[in-house]
Amino acid sequence: MLRINRLRQQMAERAIEGIIVSSSPNIYYLSGFTGTNALLFITQSKSYLLTDFRYVEQAKLEAPDFEIIKTDKDTYQTMDSLAEGITTIGVEEQAVTLAQYRQLEKSLSGKVFKEASTILQEMRQVKDEQEIEIIKQAIKITDQAFDLILPDLKLGVREEEISLKLEYSLRKLGASGKSFDYIVASGHRAALPHGVATAKQIEKGDFVTLDFGAKYQRYCSDFTRTVFIGKPEAKHREVYDIVLQAQLAAIEVVKPGLTGREVDAVARELITKAGYGEYFGHGLGHSLGLEIHEPPSLNPREEKVLQPGMVVTIEPGIYLPGWGGVRIEDVVLVTNTGAEVLTQASKQFIIID
Repeated sequence: MLRINRLRQQMAERAIEGIIVSSSPNIYYLSGFTGTNALLFITQSKSYLLTDFRYVEQAKLEAPDFEIIKTDKDTYQTMDSLAEGITTIGVEEQAVTLAQYRQLEKSLSGKVFKEASTILQEMRQVKDEQEIEIIKQAIKITDQAFDLILPDLKLGVREEEISLKLEYSLRKLGASGKSFDYIVASGHRAALPHGVATAKQIEKGDFVTLDFGAKYQRYCSDFTRTVFIGKPEAKHREVYDIVLQAQLAAIEVVKPGLTGREVDAVARELITKAGYGEYFGHGLGHSLGLEIHEPPSLNPREEKVLQPGMVVTIEPGIYLPGWGGVRIEDVVLVTNTGAEVLTQASKQFIIID
């Protein structure tokens, strides 16, 4: 109920009398319901969960603080009777299609709709203690999976095989699923920041970038390490060291009060001074939680200020077309005084001969 009370406070400050919550992560965040068909309708005095026959009993178990409404017809029409006497309704515009919005206007005619996605985004940016503990467990799973996969990084092994073994390892370690499609990019493909696994075989002289994440109790982790196969040349060591130093420098400055832009600039300036600025084309990191990408971000445009309880990735990279690339990623928790690195896997330059 604490989250509902916080939501109601935010609604009152924005003169919103009722709010329709339609995105699955936000439905779970507020109610605990995990089914695939539901809407929440929350006013200053009532909390409703609307779902169909398939999920009524599940909703009663998972969302005991909500009044469960079984919908046999259009959900918005059902909501019209619940919204009697209410004029202003908040809507998650980022989660509603144009067709749904038109149906909403038709079924709830005469109501004034206000954008409400930002309310829940802002609430979810700062994690509570329970959320942080769950995220830590998700990160522990990815740390362990990395150690398990290292012996499988051999000459001739396909990227797709590595991806499959990673998923098996994560599941065996307790993950309920994966946070996103795994990136396994070797050789010249390591220059692709989002190089999803292919049939390419690992060859001698390849950088191999592994970017993967686990879902644990619906929360995400995110992890990247780059290893080398064979005997590295001086340039391989140079690029790896620059990325590592940029990552460590950025982690060092993370603290409440800084903007995402300011943290990004620390890593970006170091990489630029080393002569590789044009090859670091993405943001330094992002927040995560119930979704793998949540606000705030760490990039050259982000003006949102970091707060204690935010969980963000720090993942600089250098990507050289036709040659390869390096990315190193940790998840860090913003504390009252700085940052706690949650990822524990080694960041040393791992060479597999």
